[in-house]
Amino acid sequence: MNARLIPHLLLATALVVGCEDDGPNIDVESSIPVRVEPVGRRPIAEYINATGTLRAAAEAGLACLQTGSYQLQTNPRTGVPFVMGDAVEEGELIVRFANPEFENQVSIDSKRLQNTVSQREYDKQKALFQKGGITLRELTDAERIAIDARYGFDNARLQLARLEVRVPFDGVLVDLPRFNHGQWLETGTALGQVMDYAELYAEISLPGVEIDRVHPGQEVLVTHYGSAAVDTLTGEVGQVSPVLDRDSRMFKATLVIANNSLRMRPGMFAKMDLVVASKDSALVISKDVVIDRDHAKIAFVVEKGIALERTLEIGLSNRLEIEVLSGLEAEERLVVEGFETLRNRSKVRTGK
Repeated sequence: MNARLIPHLLLATALVVGCEDDGPNIDVESSIPVRVEPVGRRPIAEYINATGTLRAAAEAGLACLQTGSYQLQTNPRTGVPFVMGDAVEEGELIVRFANPEFENQVSIDSKRLQNTVSQREYDKQKALFQKGGITLRELTDAERIAIDARYGFDNARLQLARLEVRVPFDGVLVDLPRFNHGQWLETGTALGQVMDYAELYAEISLPGVEIDRVHPGQEVLVTHYGSAAVDTLTGEVGQVSPVLDRDSRMFKATLVIANNSLRMRPGMFAKMDLVVASKDSALVISKDVVIDRDHAKIAFVVEKGIALERTLEIGLSNRLEIEVLSGLEAEERLVVEGFETLRNRSKVRTGK
């Protein structure tokens, strides 16, 4: 071989080898990372959603019914005067007013004695009448006097009761304005407020199209809208209006909510989910993994590294989940992350 050709041949060989070291020249489709979960069966419920403000089942204002000097009473359970937040019982004395002049005018002791004496006299006259010792008219007069005395005594007790402020039902003292001990207060002065919120109620407005799906006794789930750490409470529909508001085309319903733990408070803004249908066992998936495409509900499952598109028939649904009537089978590997860019038969790789 010509010695001058050898360097050129060596250079050409080196170039060929260098090109081959750049890697195989093939068209490889990149796989898409996804996360999958098995499809399972679990309970599901469908709701009508509403919002509203919670109210106490019972509330009452406490007020001064008779002028007098203010005397806040001691809570027998704490040993100190009542304060806001104290649990109170029906009939419990919260405030008493001292008014000696009014008490003298009522003259309760005199009325009590008059009632006792007149009743004894009437009993005596009855015995005499049975023996023929007096006429019917005399007996009737004695009875009238006894009745008047009893009414007088009862009225005196009612008058003195105006000096006492008692709780009308079991509940919580939610307001208690501050007054000095012995301060003279006028009739009508607001003294506090008591609420029973072991049971709550709410008034809600619902779209007219739902009126046939809402009825008394229906279960309701209630969740506080704010950040307070409170559990979801259960309740039921109490009343349902049979007519729509002619302006809003909405109808009114009232809800009754059990709140034995007192975790939710009157005035809280809450979400109310009225359970209109439910199933104990159904194929249920997250609503977030369903894609709306060409007026169809689409989800993806993975088989042997390939994403397969499934068209779903949907049953019950709520804010978070939907029931799948057809299109998926139990235990199939449903794509729950990374499905946004998938197409039918896309190559995928599943993460842990």
